[in-house]
Amino acid sequence: MVSSKENFIYPRGHYYGQVKPENLVFNSNLQEFAQKVSYICNLETAGKISPEDAYERVKELWKTLKRSKKELGIGEDPFRTDEGGHSAE
Repeated sequence: MVSSKENFIYPRGHYYGQVKPENLVFNSNLQEFAQKVSYICNLETAGKISPEDAYERVKELWKTLKRSKKELGIGEDPFRTDEGGHSAE
């Protein structure tokens, strides 16, 4: 069971999208990305890291998220046959 401390530090939103394993994994990755970007922004705002360092850290997180999207096939529909989104039957 997750402690209340972990819930506070790493909050998770409810997922309301299409329930598929890849969507759930990507949603988790997206929430983690957002949380880490928030931490980076707070560190930069507090003067703990430079703007350049903050930018580079966010850039690396973005690359990781983008790679995750590609590996999970998010946004791809292998059954799409036309621009209208109809599937082959």
